[in-house]
Amino acid sequence: MKKIILLVLVLIFTFFMFSRDYKLEALDPGLGKTIIDTHVHVAGLGYGDSGCFVSSEMHDNFRFPVYLWAMNVSEEELQEKGDKVLIRKLSKNIEQSESVSKAVILAMDGYIETIGEKAGLLNKDKTQIYVPNEYIAKEVLNYDNLLFGASIHPARKDALQRLRKAKQQGAILVKWIPSVMNIDPADEKYSEFYKLMAELKIPLLTHTGMEKSFSTAIDELADPKRLILPLELGVTVIAAHIATTGESDGQDNFERIKPMLHNHPNLYVDISSLTQLNKVNYLTKALSDGVIQSKMIFGTDWPLQFFPLMSPWYHINHISLRDAFHVGGIRNQWDRDVALKKALSVPNNVLERSVVDLVQ
Repeated sequence: MKKIILLVLVLIFTFFMFSRDYKLEALDPGLGKTIIDTHVHVAGLGYGDSGCFVSSEMHDNFRFPVYLWAMNVSEEELQEKGDKVLIRKLSKNIEQSESVSKAVILAMDGYIETIGEKAGLLNKDKTQIYVPNEYIAKEVLNYDNLLFGASIHPARKDALQRLRKAKQQGAILVKWIPSVMNIDPADEKYSEFYKLMAELKIPLLTHTGMEKSFSTAIDELADPKRLILPLELGVTVIAAHIATTGESDGQDNFERIKPMLHNHPNLYVDISSLTQLNKVNYLTKALSDGVIQSKMIFGTDWPLQFFPLMSPWYHINHISLRDAFHVGGIRNQWDRDVALKKALSVPNNVLERSVVDLVQ
């Protein structure tokens, strides 16, 4: 009998959660549609001549269908309408958001060999996801609410030319996932690339901490201390996720980056993915440090915003029951992310701070 009562309560709770469409305005009527999401991923399979691809290893991985579901597309739909259908849907969802006005759509360069006779060349076999700059730069021109985030491996033979071209095409930043792209940010042979980034005022948004969204990763390359070289050469660096996963040299990566944020005025962090189950409590810890809070930039890491990876109920030790119910009832993915971060006491000046502010 107890099991039946519990089941009925769960069903009632589930119906209550998903039969409502709460509005963000009820949580914060003063925020408005003012936020720029600095961290949004897309992918593709090459349909419509996008130039995108995913490796067979990634395609066959259990994560792949989950990512398609999270992006609200199917492989058949991509084949029929082209990869750009994903970007069109993404723009529509942002248009429907009450809080987010624009998003930086990130290209993703591949695994580039750094030694031997093939140094500087793309290794397609080791590239898990590839989203070319040309594709993103062209597609975002069709939408007023999308911005171009370039991705350039500094070991490419024409890396400097690619960087200049990306700037001309309106790139807001350069995005790296070092542990997946085979980039050691501390390698001095990238100094000229860093100097040009600083000259062109193009920030570097780079993953920090352990990487679990891909099938394989070289996690030591995402040690936040490897970012000291570009910082010293004048690059504005945004450490994605505040290094809130894994360890380097036996030290927690989050603890490793904290003094760097105090010592390097050109080091910032984004708060994307910090509401995920594997990062519970880190956002609250970071907010308790006034210096870190002053350097926070809003991002979501879309499409990684789905249950069971993310839920307001994971944060019930920091938010009220009322807010947990409210956040869980918001359907728009961006508004739900903003509402949860608001409930976790992220102030409006953080939510409204973006990479665009850093390049003005």
